[in-house]
Amino acid sequence: MKGIKSIETPDDSALLVELIVNSIQDKKGKDILSLNLTKIPEAVADYFIICNADSSTQVRAIIDNVENELYKVDGIYDIHIEGRNNGEWALADIGEIVIHVFQTEAREYYQLEDLWYDANIKMYENN
Repeated sequence: MKGIKSIETPDDSALLVELIVNSIQDKKGKDILSLNLTKIPEAVADYFIICNADSSTQVRAIIDNVENELYKVDGIYDIHIEGRNNGEWALADIGEIVIHVFQTEAREYYQLEDLWYDANIKMYENN
């Protein structure tokens, strides 16, 4: 049985970020950002991906799709997920990348991206 594949180069991480963003877009996630935290020594991951959803059902659908796509495309199955059942804010942790999916009101309240203002932030189009 294998665990999380090792992300060996920055290019590997960037490809995974794009895969995750595409899987979020497939489920109509909104206001998608990736935060490159590699130059921040205090960061707990190399990347954060943040988006919001209109309902708890959509939060779960996004997290489920991310999980499925990571497994299907890259063989990653050992993903730590928190908050899937609650649906207000779910988090998927694959080590180097942490995905945060908020309901819109929760994202506005927590403003997670503001805590990492010194990160290199990339915004993605809503599909």
